[in-house]
Formats: sequence, C-alpha cells, structure tokens
Amino acid sequence: MMPHNRNRLILFLLSTLMLTACLRGGHSAGNVLEQQDSVITAARLLSMERADDYTVVTVGNPWKGGVLHRYVLVPRDSVLPKDLPDGTLVRTPVSNALVYSSVHTSLMRELGAIDAVRGVVDSQYFIDQDIIDGVKSGKIADCGNSMNPTVERVINMQPDAILLSPYQDASYGQITSLDIPIIECADYLEYDPMGRAEWVKFYGELVGKRDQADSLYHAVVTAYNEMKAKAAGAKNRPTVVTEMVINGVWNVPGGQSYMARILNDAGGKYLWADDENTGSLALDFNQVLAVAQNADYWFIKWTNINSLKDLQGAFDLNKEMAAFQNKHVYVCDTDKTRFFDRIPFHPEVLLREFAAILHPELFPDYQPQMYHHIN
Repeated sequence: MMPHNRNRLILFLLSTLMLTACLRGGHSAGNVLEQQDSVITAARLLSMERADDYTVVTVGNPWKGGVLHRYVLVPRDSVLPKDLPDGTLVRTPVSNALVYSSVHTSLMRELGAIDAVRGVVDSQYFIDQDIIDGVKSGKIADCGNSMNPTVERVINMQPDAILLSPYQDASYGQITSLDIPIIECADYLEYDPMGRAEWVKFYGELVGKRDQADSLYHAVVTAYNEMKAKAAGAKNRPTVVTEMVINGVWNVPGGQSYMARILNDAGGKYLWADDENTGSLALDFNQVLAVAQNADYWFIKWTNINSLKDLQGAFDLNKEMAAFQNKHVYVCDTDKTRFFDRIPFHPEVLLREFAAILHPELFPDYQPQMYHHIN
C-alpha cells in the first residue's frame, strides 16, 4: 500500500477511530448559545449560532468532553462589533487559507471556493489538478509536511486561517506561535453520516458560501434518506464483514461506527451491530473468523487487491471466508478512487454503493464508483 498522509489516515483508518486572536467581551459565548438555537441538527461535535453581525461556532472536544475550540466569525467588510463573545476571531470570508487535507480542498472545490486555498502541506497527496498545478507554479505555497510545517513559508503566505484535523493531545508545532486562527476540523470524528456531512455548513460559513453549503447538505440528506427508505424495502438483509487483516490485526468497525451505520441503512446485517463502539475493534483473524466466516458479503478498503488470488496472497487464511469462496468480495482501491476525498461529505454515495451491491434488484442500473467485484 502506498503511504497516505496523516490527515487521510486520521480521517478514516483511525476513525473507523495556538496562538489565536481571542476576544473578551461583555457577555460570554454561553449567553449566545442560550439565546439562539444552533443551525446544526445532526453533528454532535458542532454547534453554530448566527447573530445579526457575527456567528459563533463551537467545536466539542471528542476526547475529554466540553469545548475543543470556539470561533467568532465576523464579516471582513464590517466594523468589529463591540461586546463580542469569547472565542477565536475569524474574519470571513476566508480567502487565503493554509489547508492540511485534500478532503477539505475537495469540499472547497464543490463550494466554489477553491481559490481560497493558497497553501497546503503534504502537497504530494493532493489530487485536485488546480492544487497540483498551483504548487508547481508557486501560486499555491508548499508549506512542507503536516508534522513540521515550514514556518517561514507560512509567514510569507500570511494566511487568514489554517485548516487542520485535530487529534488527541495534538501539538501543532511552531504555527501555534503565529497570530493565525487555527480551524480544528473535527468532522472526521463524527460517527453519524449526516453529522459528518453537516460540517459543510461551518466550512461554507468560513468561505462565504453559506447558501451553497446549506443547499449541498439538504441535497445530501434528501438523497440519503430516499435510498435508505428504498433499501429498507428489501426482502432480505445479507450479512456483511468489512476490511481485512493487516500485519496481524483486523480493524473491524464498531457497531455504532460510521461504516456500520451506513451498512445498516443500506439494508445489510452488520455482524458487529450489537457492539457499542463508535471506533474500530482491533481483532486477530481467528476472532473475526469466529463471527464472520459465513458472512454473505465482504467489503475491503485497500490497494493492489485485484483478484481473489491477490487476497489469498495477502493472507492465506482469507480463503476460509465464505464470501471468498462464493466470490462475494468487493474492494475499494484507495489509491485509484476518490474515496477519502468524496465520502466524508457525501455519505449518500457510499450508501448507494452498498445498497446496490447488497440489493441489485433494487438498483438494476447502478454502476459502482468505489468498490469493484473481484473474482
């Protein structure tokens, strides 16, 4: 498997795991939260309250509870209001962003705000052609690697925000000594598909694309619910196992995880559905075999698995799985698809994929985009 950048690994493999301009006003953000209802309905780690002349966005701490970060978004062309609530001031729309993950540049593209991406880290992992060309020409700053960005380049580009994915006990290095708002993009830690997709509202607010973000989220919810209802009408619910043993460990999605929820909504019977974990379970092959040997379908995200022979070559005992013997194995090659960039904000794509494979009679004309059948 070719290596993926830290952001991609955190976003999926671990999820299936600062100096900022703080303002102190005459009333607290808590008062704002009490006075208004959040426009966020599904995301558990995000709330967003819109006042007349600013918006308060609160990101919850997924590891310790409480607040991870609070932002106060104020339009760039307006006078700074008095008595702002506590939080990191971000002037919007953000038009000069340093972005750590191609997941978020792909979303910026969809929102019509790709021009706001003026710098990246780990540039070799970005797939948007404009980003690739921009880095080559110098139009987009290549700020080094995500673990140790080149501070001089960050200073030279003078970003008005840095978008990165937080992880537990994160230390962002020297960039925390710069007077630049750090936007902690914790969307990947949402385990509900609609909750993760709803973070588009925050990013839309940041780049001045509120209406586009709201429309995108509405379209995702509508499509997801329609397909979920269609899959619910299936006559059977095939049993499902996912992923494979790697270096002696089989990371099985927990029963309340993002992947498990989508499989259930797609009309599958996920074999760890009764498990209460929202992350993944680190099991060995025999533990998985004991539960899932007779699973009807097997879905795998990996690279260079193009045949059952490849799958057996990766681990000989894979041949013991009934799905292997019955040729019901589907693989998503993460080096050749846009899985990591597309799926976070489009769970309806993955839902359709699983539902069409599990229930082809309901989706006779669908052609898979992510998973291919191996034989």
